[in-house]
Amino acid sequence: MSDHDRADTGGTADAGERTLRTPIVAVLGHVDHGKTSLLDKIRGSAVSEGEAGAITQHIGATAVPLDVVSEIAGDLVDPTDFDLPGLLFIDTPGHHAFSTLRARGGALADIAILVVDVNDGFQPQTREAVDILKRTQTPFVVAANKIDTVPGWRPETDRPSKVAIEAQSDRVQGDLNEALYEIIGQLSDADFSADMYWRVQDFQANVGVVPVSAETGEGVPDLLTVMMGLSQRYMKDEMAIDATGPGAGTVLEVTDTQGFGTTVDVVIYDGTVRADDTIVVGGTDDTIVTDVRALLQPKPLAEIRTEEAFEQVDEVVAADGIKVAAPDLDGAIAGAPVRVVRDRAVADVVAEVEAELADIEVSTADEGITVKADTLGSLEAIAGTLEEAEIPVMHAEVGDVAPRDVRMAGTAGEPEHRAILGFNVDVLDDARDLAEQEGVELFEHDVIYRLVEEYEDHVEAIEQAQQEQVLENITRPARFTILDDHTFRQSDPAVVGVEVRGGLLRRNVNVVQWEGDEPERVGSLKSIQDEGEDVDELRTGERAAVSIDGPTVGRGIEEGDDLWVEIPEKHAKILEQELTEDISADERETLSMYLEKHRNRDPFWGK
Repeated sequence: MSDHDRADTGGTADAGERTLRTPIVAVLGHVDHGKTSLLDKIRGSAVSEGEAGAITQHIGATAVPLDVVSEIAGDLVDPTDFDLPGLLFIDTPGHHAFSTLRARGGALADIAILVVDVNDGFQPQTREAVDILKRTQTPFVVAANKIDTVPGWRPETDRPSKVAIEAQSDRVQGDLNEALYEIIGQLSDADFSADMYWRVQDFQANVGVVPVSAETGEGVPDLLTVMMGLSQRYMKDEMAIDATGPGAGTVLEVTDTQGFGTTVDVVIYDGTVRADDTIVVGGTDDTIVTDVRALLQPKPLAEIRTEEAFEQVDEVVAADGIKVAAPDLDGAIAGAPVRVVRDRAVADVVAEVEAELADIEVSTADEGITVKADTLGSLEAIAGTLEEAEIPVMHAEVGDVAPRDVRMAGTAGEPEHRAILGFNVDVLDDARDLAEQEGVELFEHDVIYRLVEEYEDHVEAIEQAQQEQVLENITRPARFTILDDHTFRQSDPAVVGVEVRGGLLRRNVNVVQWEGDEPERVGSLKSIQDEGEDVDELRTGERAAVSIDGPTVGRGIEEGDDLWVEIPEKHAKILEQELTEDISADERETLSMYLEKHRNRDPFWGK
């Protein structure tokens, strides 16, 4: 490892000596709001400052040393004011990486940049990122991006945003301020007090909004200045590490690397990892204990995912991103802890890793849905959202949806729990086929709350279907009149013409007539015929011939009589208390009249 690389990562130290590591910065935001462009601009600005050698591309991260920050920020940053060695940007942008990166029961990132397009404001992934920032209590600033797209903007490369804004016309300033205060309002809706960064006195109590353009570089000096200032002022104590101590980190990704097999991309946030260390890594089934075969870093400014872009180094000091090659890493999971054993007992380190994994485990119930996610951090974030929505989880783990997950979901007792929520994962073909056969619903999305919303819509549809089924099996209210001169048969059964006065008249119901306060059953309505055709039901105002078993016209019933469908007390109670919204207004009115008649006799009938 070169001396230069040591400077980037926080330097080395004598055994036991505390040194300050680089703060880890995550960049979050909605797709297309400019996260990658902003990172590219920060890297590009450094290169254009003639500092290409100083910017080092790490695995999943880019180190920007203090002297480079100072070059880009110009007068805004005096390097003599800072002890911290610079900033380490996680350059797998988005909350996917952020929620993957965990350390000591929280987010691995020390600080975050939330990128918001000034034209679009908060979007689904912005809200989700804010939720994750809130849940992990990670301090952040907002980069209000694309200020150069405000109509009439006069750009000038890389100048501070306050200077850039003051150079614009009143109309442009007015339009931009309107967009910026819209974002500040949206932050307020999410329970964050925010203001333009130059007005913020206490960054622990308020979120600073930094207007930027990833395109022109305007505002980038301010953004780096605010990030360095925040880190120096509020995080200096947390950045103190024993650089020579056994390394601790988090798996960012599990990948195949040509010539090395399965490797893990790791962000190291404490201590040192050496090429001859034994490490413990969290795995899907068992905790993995293995020996490092190689530590791989990208060659300077090479893309980390291109083949043969790596060089082997002897050691890596926090904070840094590194690719670790070692045997038996197939079962490693993204988001899991990585610990160097060194001079400690292996069993103690295994216990430490397992304790951290246990902290992340989703609490499960005997009955509930199945959840699959791409990383442990994502799984934890989904679990939090589901808990808030009071949706029980029976089974939750990292990985693609496989047939065994479908079989597990198929054992759920409730129809709404026969479902799998897959966040950012693939569904294996045979699992998809099996789900169709087993009647297990699959939900897939890369925005957590959208995934949960889709599932909730599904549950609502099931409940609606169940409600309709209940309505099918419940006796509906109806009153009807026997029409004059419409007796077609006097008895066995009586066949008469009727008109429905209110409600819904169906076949196979008992019929009553009210004598004072007492209902008297007159018979059972068996069939309904309209012009010789059998029909299932009649609504208010409709006429048809009905057959009634039991009475004889002239004895028991007469033309002109008002008859009512007899509603069992239990059905009347369900209709009034649970299904009022599911029946029509005239059915409600008919039910109300029917209940009133009963309650004249017994005030508590049907209650």
